[in-house]
Amino acid sequence: MMSELPLDQVRTLLAVVDEGTFDAAAGVLRLTPSAVSQRVKALEQRTGRVLLMRTKPVRPTESGEVVVRFARQLARLERDARTALGMAGPDGPTPLSIAVNSDSLATWFLPALRRVPEELDLCYELRREDQDHTAALLREGLVMAAVTSSPEAVTGCSVRRLGRMRYLPVASPGFADRWLERRAGTALRELIGDAPVIGFDRRDHLQDTFVRRLGLGARASTRRHLVPTSEGFVNAVAAGMGWGMVPEVQAEPLLEDGRLVRLTPDRTVVVPLYWQQWKLDSPALAAVADAVAAEAAEALHGDRPD
Repeated sequence: MMSELPLDQVRTLLAVVDEGTFDAAAGVLRLTPSAVSQRVKALEQRTGRVLLMRTKPVRPTESGEVVVRFARQLARLERDARTALGMAGPDGPTPLSIAVNSDSLATWFLPALRRVPEELDLCYELRREDQDHTAALLREGLVMAAVTSSPEAVTGCSVRRLGRMRYLPVASPGFADRWLERRAGTALRELIGDAPVIGFDRRDHLQDTFVRRLGLGARASTRRHLVPTSEGFVNAVAAGMGWGMVPEVQAEPLLEDGRLVRLTPDRTVVVPLYWQQWKLDSPALAAVADAVAAEAAEALHGDRPD
């Protein structure tokens, strides 16, 4: 097995992963699909590993993830070096890929990016994913940084605590009257198991966590609507489709104007958030990390008791 990794082959593999197909990568690289395929095969022969799963879109294997991370880090360092040398970048603004959960994206994360100095000339590729799964995108080399619920660093990454998002169990007044206050003196835990519930997607377990804390079974009601946007989720709860766990910052104005009511006065679900990023000496990545941490310090709960 040869030890050298030819950079043209490494960059070709990254293009295939980013574009999803050999044909699309060929268009970006201005090569023929056959030439792209030959480069990837040559890299696989050189490493002695299968690097891509030939699906649609293609996916890197575990070995391919290592090469993809190397390729993306190399591109980041090359851009930083050109900037430091005062060389005009031929590719325009610098792309930066970040994984972030939907609730953060809808509330505090975009204001964080506005803190980043404009002279860095960054373009963001934001990948929306549940906070319990954003670290997987880091591991696969698909993003350079992520907002995640995991305090355990992905290999080759550093971790910084951001704070905690607090979620409130809420519903519309009409929904609460119909489903959760039907029998005077009946405890919420005895009613909520039958009440329709809103979930973000099939991997959203916040509502189930709340139900378990009431002392019930493992899941909330099977009457479950899935609404896969943060704003749509809140609107569905306010419209009376079901109850749900809504970020406090989104719930507060609706509670104040009477469109929502809390199901319990004191129970919440708190999700810790962390910033993970590649360990690169990159001014652009460092500036984004500092901006995210500064905004999170103002927008999220710290370590004080809830």
